[in-house]
Amino acid sequence: MTDWIFVDSSNIEAVSYDAPNMELRVRFLKSGEYVIRGVPVDVFEAFTSADSKGSYYNRVIKPNYPDVSKA
Repeated sequence: MTDWIFVDSSNIEAVSYDAPNMELRVRFLKSGEYVIRGVPVDVFEAFTSADSKGSYYNRVIKPNYPDVSKA
């Protein structure tokens, strides 16, 4: 697991990515931490470079990677 990357977002505090396991961790400011499985590295990189992390999460990650669990 990589270290947390703190992001500029009104809903997301930090993200982390485990490349060998293709697991994205997202720490939301209000609802806690979630693990999303099956996320390719290019999606993670696009997520971290998106102008709006919350919008990217809701538009790309949430509908396409449904294997989510509360950490």
